Amino acid sequence: MISAYVHGYDPRENIRLQDQASTLVELLHSDTIYPAGSKVLEAGCGVGAQTVTLARNSPGAMITSVDISDNSLATARLKAEAAGVTNVVFQQGDIFQLPFAPNSFDHIFVCFVLEHLPEPVKVLNILKNYLKSGGTITVIEGDHGSTYFFPESEAAHKAIGCQVELQKRGGGNANIGRELYPLLNRAGFEAIQVSPRVVYVDASKPGFVDGFTKKTFTAMIEGVREAALAAGMIDQDTFDQGIQDLYRTTEPDGVFCYTFFKAVAIKQ
Repeated sequence: MISAYVHGYDPRENIRLQDQASTLVELLHSDTIYPAGSKVLEAGCGVGAQTVTLARNSPGAMITSVDISDNSLATARLKAEAAGVTNVVFQQGDIFQLPFAPNSFDHIFVCFVLEHLPEPVKVLNILKNYLKSGGTITVIEGDHGSTYFFPESEAAHKAIGCQVELQKRGGGNANIGRELYPLLNRAGFEAIQVSPRVVYVDASKPGFVDGFTKKTFTAMIEGVREAALAAGMIDQDTFDQGIQDLYRTTEPDGVFCYTFFKAVAIKQ
């Protein structure tokens, strides 16, 4: 069963996901390429934030993108149509009960999904069933515990901690990036390779200052304000100071850093 999506489904979250995807295309997906003729399952495509990049990187592959939310799929379809993508089929489905036969896909792609699930190893085992022998799975996740910045701020760390705790209470794990190797290993995958993808942001990278520090990460933390206050996790002044301090890192002398983890493994 999928945990509650801690970030919500409102239009602001849709925009945040698109900002994140467009900013991180090269960092996360420059080496995500599938051979022509291969069948690829994108499990948990959401609003299609990664789908267009997948399709463009592998124009000869046939991609099936699945999500449990009909509303998210409607947005994903519109995005793919607007981009002129023709090698993607969207389908509604629960990741725990997908309507596919065993060994249906050559490759599986999972991005920012496991962090929201209470039983990630179970999910990986389920997905492995749909993968052909010798096929690969690619998993990408973030890790909020990797966040550091200048100027330093205790209030900012406390605000980030609220998002981590809310996700934990919902059954997810905002620090799951560091666990990809052991999770895939426990699920029985072989030849596991994990690479950290570091987002380092300073004033010399204005695109990342705007697209990642402001519109992706800080917007995400800011979005849990009401839930964190309602849960009594933090007082209003500390939370608001934390958000202010995160925005402070986007000024000319500020620095922000975050690490994603990308894993690729094989089903023997």
